[in-house]
Amino acid sequence: MKIRITSDSTCDLSPQQIEKNGIGIFRLTVILGDKSYRDGGILPEDIFEFVKTSGALPKTAAGTPEEYAEFFAENVKGYDALIHFNISSQASSSYSAACKAAESFGGIVSVIDSKALSTGQGLLVLKACDLVREGRTAEEIVNTVNGLRAKVNTSFVPDALDYLHKGGRCSLAALLGAKVLKLHPMICEDAEGRLFAKKKYMGNMSRCIRAYIEDLKTQYPKYDGTRCFITHSSADKELVDLAVQLVAHNFDFKEVCETVAGSIVTSHCGRNTLGVLFISE
Repeated sequence: MKIRITSDSTCDLSPQQIEKNGIGIFRLTVILGDKSYRDGGILPEDIFEFVKTSGALPKTAAGTPEEYAEFFAENVKGYDALIHFNISSQASSSYSAACKAAESFGGIVSVIDSKALSTGQGLLVLKACDLVREGRTAEEIVNTVNGLRAKVNTSFVPDALDYLHKGGRCSLAALLGAKVLKLHPMICEDAEGRLFAKKKYMGNMSRCIRAYIEDLKTQYPKYDGTRCFITHSSADKELVDLAVQLVAHNFDFKEVCETVAGSIVTSHCGRNTLGVLFISE
């Protein structure tokens, strides 16, 4: 059975990972003022400059059922089944649109609500690719990745809360308090794909990332050692290098992948945000 794996662009996988695994990518839309761009067709610096000059966040747009139907039709050619991964249904209407589009494909297109974003979603996509190589059926792959969704650690630490405040995910009081006290929250996704602040760190980002990774080590003594992502929104090189060193010291992953968040995720978290993402046991 030939199975095609596809995903919304919010999986934030690198071009090399996408090409190596033959993953089809459906690109969501970012809107800066009166101009629209496909995710991946705009640089993070353009987003930062837009927010700085306009004082507003970019808008993002999900795909329509018609767009997903066209995408599925093109990507299922030559395959017996297609499995598509959407960004969390709590963050976008993409999942419902994709499900609507899949109805016209007679059951050969399966749509999965990743209940995650960024490389939390990407981890499930790559796990599906692993299972394809193992010769699993489409039904087995769907059941396996659905069972793993609640085990994905999707978390990150933002340098500043300005973007989260502009997006309505952080109160003014929390924003001002964070600025005065140098607080950096650990933002996590729950089992349903909703974002929440789990705890707060105090001090500069280097200190916070040290504490964050130490907390991950304590919280997840057992984990899938296949791969881990260190994903960031154009973070300082020193901060990324520190995270790489700490992950290597505290965990034993066969593969540690550094990726830069795409424009959809960057639009909501701002520069210098960094997360360590992996699947727990």
